[in-house]
Amino acid sequence: MENIIFLIFRRMRQPLLTLTMTYAIAVLGLVLIPGQDADGNPWHMDFFHAFYFVSYTATTIGFGEIPYPFTGAQRMWVIFSLYATVIVWIYSIGTLLALIQDKTFQEAITEGRFARRIRHMREPFYIVCGYGETGSALVHALTERNQNVVVIDIDPSRVSVLQLENLRQYVPGLHGDAARPVHLLEAGLEHPLCRGIVAVTNFNEVNLKIAITSKLLNAPVKVICRADSHEVEANMASFGTNYIIDPFDTFAKHLATALQSPGLHLLHRWLTGIRYQPLSNPIYPPNKGLWIVCGYGRFGKAIHKRLRDEGIDTVIVEATPDETGLIEAGLPEEQWVLGWGTEAVTLEEAGIGNAVGLVAGTDNDSNNLSIIMTAKELNPNLFVIARQNNDDNEGLFNAIDADIVMHPSSIIANKIRVLLGTPLLYEFVSLAMYETDGWACELVSRVSAIVHDQVPEVWEISIDEQNAYAVNEMVLKGGKVTLAHLLTDPQQRDKRIEAIPLLRLTEGSRELLPAEDDSLKRGDRLLMCGRLSSRYRMEWTLQNEHALSYILTGQNKPRGWVWQLLSKKKTNGASGTA
Repeated sequence: MENIIFLIFRRMRQPLLTLTMTYAIAVLGLVLIPGQDADGNPWHMDFFHAFYFVSYTATTIGFGEIPYPFTGAQRMWVIFSLYATVIVWIYSIGTLLALIQDKTFQEAITEGRFARRIRHMREPFYIVCGYGETGSALVHALTERNQNVVVIDIDPSRVSVLQLENLRQYVPGLHGDAARPVHLLEAGLEHPLCRGIVAVTNFNEVNLKIAITSKLLNAPVKVICRADSHEVEANMASFGTNYIIDPFDTFAKHLATALQSPGLHLLHRWLTGIRYQPLSNPIYPPNKGLWIVCGYGRFGKAIHKRLRDEGIDTVIVEATPDETGLIEAGLPEEQWVLGWGTEAVTLEEAGIGNAVGLVAGTDNDSNNLSIIMTAKELNPNLFVIARQNNDDNEGLFNAIDADIVMHPSSIIANKIRVLLGTPLLYEFVSLAMYETDGWACELVSRVSAIVHDQVPEVWEISIDEQNAYAVNEMVLKGGKVTLAHLLTDPQQRDKRIEAIPLLRLTEGSRELLPAEDDSLKRGDRLLMCGRLSSRYRMEWTLQNEHALSYILTGQNKPRGWVWQLLSKKKTNGASGTA
């Protein structure tokens, strides 16, 4: 609001001063020029009547000469005043219209309206900085789960596109630089309902500045940042950034999991999948033999390191070894080949005929597609990993039929969605890493049996007054509620809902696949997976005292006072008959 007032006074100062001066001169002239009353006696107009006359004359309304007909001198002065004030009014109105059309003024108005909307928000929300491919995918995923989002982006066209998106909820968007603290404050950084800041712009420096600003102005808020450099990651971690996501390291870790435990990798993909997405098939990347990695950029380095850690032989194909640091890495000459990988001769020199796996990992989608097509002609049995940089090329990568397609934006958006929606899921995955592949395959079979053809719904439960009112009240009264009760259908007590408890956190301990007969305690946190309908039924049990009582006792007690009265009369009638 201060900016708007400042702009108005700065741009309208000269027109307003000119208008005021013109009115003052016109009024003063009418006061000083003598006139005549009805009897011909000399008469001078007072300031009030002079101002009144100039006001309706200058606006071309024209009520006539008051209170007596004017003399010739007065009429000459009125003619001068009339033209002067009309010209000044035209000048002032033109300046005002130019101000309204001014881009800076319009942005100030938009910012003010945006800030007021955020101040009046009454539900928890997250701030997403950057509405590119990553931000767009994240906003769609969050709103699909009924989570409120606020967006900041420096590109006005992206903010305009946001308003046209077919989102489940309205998402306020601000055209501004998220690296500036004032814009973060306008977006609600210090709002008591702000639950987190997500920095997913394309620039590490901007993401770093967002993280610093957020921690300085609102230390308790959860901060999640994208980083493509280990140096920037270390800098972010030094001042307490909650989560730092590198898409290349994240994918490399997923690949290592698939090499070691395909069942756990498949389980992770299912549990982190987007709602209504079909179940994916397991993948079995070869863990023995030669792999060719085309491109030694950030992605290629992460993949190369993981493959070497798994004891797999690799050959790197790189066209600019000086720029990517391949020369400095000091690899033996037999472990890298100079070239793009798009030519058959380069791939043959790298040993494509004997290779079992190929990574097309350059930052150019056309080159990656060309690499894969050329390599498959030379060796159709390759296991192929493709890096997709642009979301618009999704159809081309689907047609190339790669075994794994790595899209950095999707990886970041998916991981942030899980961190914000079900943070216990990563607790579960970290514990599951210590289990065998057979354990993971058995759990995959159980999940598949209850969800059939779509990825399971994953949700968290907190045993407290807000999230599990009925259970919390029952526990406070000394009653026993177990996981088995939560897994009972609140409409048909003899049936079980289609859900699996994955993790239980209680009094600082963590338990994988918890026993269903253990009593629940206040403060317990549970991670569940199953069908979406099962989630809704479980929420009914958690919150509704009558539903929980029916599950615990088997008696469906009347709820309202009318039904209670009728039930009482029926009972008394039955007793009298007996």
